[in-house]
Amino acid sequence: MVIRKGKFLQGALVLTLSLSILHPCSLAQQPASPTPDEQAWTLLRAGAKSSNADTRRVAIGALGIIVKNRRAAVRAENALSDDKVDVRIAAATALGQMESSASVPKLQAALEDKEPAVVLAAAQSLVRLRNARGYDVYYEVLTGQRAGGKGAVATELDTLKNPKKLAELGFEEGVGFVPFGGMGLETFRVLHGGSNSAVRAAAAKMLTRDPEPEAGTALTDAVSDKSWQVRVAAIDAIAERGDPKLLAPIETAMQDDKDEVKYSAAAAVLRLLDVERNQSRKSPKKKPLGN
Repeated sequence: MVIRKGKFLQGALVLTLSLSILHPCSLAQQPASPTPDEQAWTLLRAGAKSSNADTRRVAIGALGIIVKNRRAAVRAENALSDDKVDVRIAAATALGQMESSASVPKLQAALEDKEPAVVLAAAQSLVRLRNARGYDVYYEVLTGQRAGGKGAVATELDTLKNPKKLAELGFEEGVGFVPFGGMGLETFRVLHGGSNSAVRAAAAKMLTRDPEPEAGTALTDAVSDKSWQVRVAAIDAIAERGDPKLLAPIETAMQDDKDEVKYSAAAAVLRLLDVERNQSRKSPKKKPLGN
């Protein structure tokens, strides 16, 4: 029997189209779902590039949770030139929190910012990174003079000699002589809210180094608290605990409606995934049986 080539090809095409309708996945592989890692970076990148300055501030401030991560540091460094003061403060603070020693030159340049609050945030981070230029700023604030004629700092620091101005910039008794007392920028804002939520948020932060498993359970429960302030504080505490077993609720929190929560969650996910990878590398490999 002879089969015409044209009819054979036509029949094959009809069969292929039929299969593609019944089984669309047979011809085109479904795109893989983004990993938590990818979701977190996508979220933080979008926040850092937002046209809304407050969104940029929150996203950049959250980067401080990700310790010793060059990708996060570069994004924060770029934000040091943002046209909004609060974003630059968040960037300078985050670089110190993430322990980015490579960012010292950028922070030193930020000491020339025209806004005193940015200068102080940069100085705080330089001190945290054990760079002496940060101390020069505090010396000038305390004495009204520059230390030994060392590198110039912004002349606008004169405004900081006003006690009221210092209070406005966050210098409060018990916080320390730095803008945010070493805590995350968003956590600082949360803990100074003066409400019942602020009290519970402070309690969540205090559980950061509690070794008891119950503390970890309490913090994971708090990630879904009705108060966004408590959610932020709990996420920050879990990130600092560095326990990847507490990762699941943090991943869910990346979908939170509140910017402060979702950006903190994204940064916490990246930090905990880094911890998990480091633990895997350090874990001794099991030897095959019989060796």
